[in-house]
Amino acid sequence: MAMDIRSLVLDSNKDIYSAIEEIIKKPSQDEPFYICDVSNLIWKVHNWRKLMPRVEIFFATKCNNSSIVVETFAALGLGFDCASKEEIQKILSLGVPPERIVFSNPTKLFSHLTYAAEVGVNVMTFDNEAELYKIQKYHSKAQLLLRLRCDDESARYQLGEKFGACPVTEASGLLKVAKSIGLNVIGIHFHVGCGCVNYMAYYIAIATAKKVFDTGASLGYTFKLLDIGGGYPGEGFRPLDKIAEFINKALEEHFPDNSVKIIAEPGKYCCNTAFKLVSRIHSKKVVTDHYEQKVRMYYMDVGAYNALFNILVNEYYMYRPVTIENSAQLFPSIVWGPTSDTRDRLSEKVDYLPELNIGDWLIFEEAGGYTVSITCEYNGFASPLIYTVINKEDCLLLTEKLQSPFPQDKFTSSLEAFFTGHKNPYSFRQKYF
Repeated sequence: MAMDIRSLVLDSNKDIYSAIEEIIKKPSQDEPFYICDVSNLIWKVHNWRKLMPRVEIFFATKCNNSSIVVETFAALGLGFDCASKEEIQKILSLGVPPERIVFSNPTKLFSHLTYAAEVGVNVMTFDNEAELYKIQKYHSKAQLLLRLRCDDESARYQLGEKFGACPVTEASGLLKVAKSIGLNVIGIHFHVGCGCVNYMAYYIAIATAKKVFDTGASLGYTFKLLDIGGGYPGEGFRPLDKIAEFINKALEEHFPDNSVKIIAEPGKYCCNTAFKLVSRIHSKKVVTDHYEQKVRMYYMDVGAYNALFNILVNEYYMYRPVTIENSAQLFPSIVWGPTSDTRDRLSEKVDYLPELNIGDWLIFEEAGGYTVSITCEYNGFASPLIYTVINKEDCLLLTEKLQSPFPQDKFTSSLEAFFTGHKNPYSFRQKYF
């Protein structure tokens, strides 16, 4: 899957914000857009490898399946966590070998299992007996990971309600069933939940996985893979450092043998801060609330359905005007998305903003996780276009230093060529979303 757009190469005098200002100056720029900083994607990978050198990234494709993200990560040698036939097809089309894909969905469709068998995607998860018999029928050569339930109570989204076998009461029985029907279990998988703030949960889950490794050994298995799942922080103010300390300590204590491969499935950590969403105010009105105060109501051209899905589950985004004086007076304000749904509200409560006008632009920060991959055209509002930027050093890395470099003509320092490469956003949307 080749990119048919160009990334703007930034010199030392420009950053992503200056690129945004250049884009909105274009007279023809009337629609919302994401802007992706490819250098941020690259930095996130380097940072992970520095903090947890033993843990390989298998990027959670569901988090952001845009062309620029998956192509960049494929070029950097990452693996991929895929949940469906369609995701597997997309990653294989990049030239990623099937060995670098984990079919990380404990409950799989029949046709998706058959496809995985056909293309050689063998590593996959399970958490129940019925799934084992299904795998035996449709993909008997699978290499299985038993998914354990290791929820942390502090996690915003505890996935154990849907997936995961109890390590105490269910794991041994499932391993015995797998053994009895001739299936190859090669390791353990867990996910402590998304938005976890109790980092000891990772340590406890790794210690629990070691106990199930020992159970597997008693049944004749030789486990060789531990998948420590996802849930790693994607917000810029929540660094990975502390989590890495707990994970490294647990691996050192419970899995000192480097013959056991350790992987993880980060999503938002890898891509959230790389994306910003830029949206224009198309309508405005002033209303009087119950406290007799005047409230500015601003209506944007993006919302929960075409760009910012997490708003529907009460996760809101930082935003600010693109250009405004710091000393400007602030007024009670509410920011709305474009659809007819009253839940399509971009400010959690009444916010305080400077006086804004129709035609002004807002930037939504850190908009790369579970945004572009979860959209629909409710009320006919289309998903925004994605622009991409990169610094010179990282452009050199992608075009010359990797084993599978990007074509050099996909990068330009010319604004004119950059805009020409994005002149038809609708064909881009149809092709990549």
